[in-house]
Amino acid sequence: QGQLVESGGGLVQAGDSLRLSCTAPGRTFSDYVMGWFRQAPGKEREFVAGIKWTDETDIENSVKGRFTISRDNANNTLYLQMNNLKPTDTAVYYCAQYRVAHYFGSYITAEFGFWGQGTQVTVSA
Repeated sequence: QGQLVESGGGLVQAGDSLRLSCTAPGRTFSDYVMGWFRQAPGKEREFVAGIKWTDETDIENSVKGRFTISRDNANNTLYLQMNNLKPTDTAVYYCAQYRVAHYFGSYITAEFGFWGQGTQVTVSA
């Protein structure tokens, strides 16, 4: 099974949009909880958005209304649509896959067994 690979990050201005993608050759996303996390310099990695195998989604409060998580099962790709970006959204963004299929406990990082290398998102004022 391949590693998770994120793409789509970059340098944008406040108010702009970005769409992050995450793929993994050989992995099946549809049976697992998938998540997006981010880590800013000097801070802990934090949950941003998650999608369960049922397609139920959860969004962290600080990005609710601006970020949307979705999944293309046919292409085994996870997305994070980020609109109205703010400087406080600057971070490395990671996608992650749950350890166990068809199970959900919480969105703590320890529940996720597979991680990508991250993609940098920088938002200037």
